[in-house]
Amino acid sequence: MHNVIVGTAGHVDHGKTCLIKALTGTDTDRLKEEQKRGITIELGFASLSGEEGQHIGIIDVPGHERFVKNMLAGIGGIDLVLLAVALDEGVMPQTTEHFEILKMLDIRQGILVFTKADMVDEEWADMVEEDTREMVKGSFLENAQSVRVSSYTGQNIETLRKMILEAVRDTAKRRDEQELFRLPIDRVFSMEGFGTVVTGTLLEGCCRLGQEIEVYPQGRIVKIRGIENHGEKAETAYAGQRTALNLAGIKKEELERGEILAAVGSMPVSRQLDARVRLFKSSRRLLCNGDRVHISYGSAQSICKVVLLDCDEIKAGEEAYAQLRFDEPVSVKRGDHFIIRFYSPVETFGGGVILEADAGKHKRCQKEALDILKIKEYGRDDEVLEAIIKERSRYFPELSELSLRLNAAPAHTEELLEKLKKQKKILAVNGKSCIHKEYWDIITEFAKQCLNRFH
Repeated sequence: MHNVIVGTAGHVDHGKTCLIKALTGTDTDRLKEEQKRGITIELGFASLSGEEGQHIGIIDVPGHERFVKNMLAGIGGIDLVLLAVALDEGVMPQTTEHFEILKMLDIRQGILVFTKADMVDEEWADMVEEDTREMVKGSFLENAQSVRVSSYTGQNIETLRKMILEAVRDTAKRRDEQELFRLPIDRVFSMEGFGTVVTGTLLEGCCRLGQEIEVYPQGRIVKIRGIENHGEKAETAYAGQRTALNLAGIKKEELERGEILAAVGSMPVSRQLDARVRLFKSSRRLLCNGDRVHISYGSAQSICKVVLLDCDEIKAGEEAYAQLRFDEPVSVKRGDHFIIRFYSPVETFGGGVILEADAGKHKRCQKEALDILKIKEYGRDDEVLEAIIKERSRYFPELSELSLRLNAAPAHTEELLEKLKKQKKILAVNGKSCIHKEYWDIITEFAKQCLNRFH
């Protein structure tokens, strides 16, 4: 089955929740406070009937600036975004902010949805659409399809539904190996007669009833007692599904949003990450070496110090290599994207991508470290693996550690290791560990010098 997650984005009161209700029949504003105030505060969820073999989940995110952290908890795992712009207001501050976040999180597919089409004339609508097209120029949405809809009259709702079904048909399938199972928790609650239940978007891998999994970064092992996908009981959950897991052996109070459920031993736990950091072109702030910032990743948010490795400051639209040093342990994987928010006042102004999820401490402007980061960012998998082995040779790394650092399935890592061995770039030690040929040459020379001195 092809599982796809569609998410909304856009300014507060631009009709995202009404749009989802018109598409699916589900009102995603479930909280009394949301219904009273008429705005989305927490993440909302619905499902859309797809073609045979296709399952489409929809995430409704808050548009208000006060709830951006809640928006970030849901938007990271989507395959297709519906960027909503109300025709009676046009592009607004959170339209721009959400759009910058989508680019930073490497969302690659979307539809421009112009809502409230029944409230304006065609000349005004043309002007709003032109402004929006100007905003998205040069991005993944530059050539995106667009549609003008009214959730009130039903205008073009069916057209939008067909556009979504067409767009998700070619969405790349996620990795579904069981050892890659990963689900960031975005809700935790307790159900009478069942106990602790968590929900999230299953980013990759799969899980099965009765399977033992680990809670990161706390490291606790729990057991899956029940699985629901889009409200239906299941034996297995697969990547790309909105999933609820009933967990045995842990209380509701012992879990929180932002923690991650993953296969046992499949996630690094660290306080230091290497990353490529970039500021929004629209940012009014600088990022200086040593600044403390909020980092949003998956459904979590943490505070860290930013150590810029190749410059002293980053201006709007600029990028640099950085080491993120956290106050508390975090769990991410190489290739994960994140958002940077200013420490105080909290304001979104950039983001980046993780290049090393468990980094050693680097000195600033160190050429060797920067060269390896370039390989980790732009290199092929075999080149990245070789760089990792070169870094880790003194620890005699094994397959499990290398798969973890590469963020690859063990079978794929093993293939790459065999390739490097044939090229005589690495050497096997004791059948399990491996070291780089350059490290072998260094310790060989050292051993010769020791012997010469002895004799």
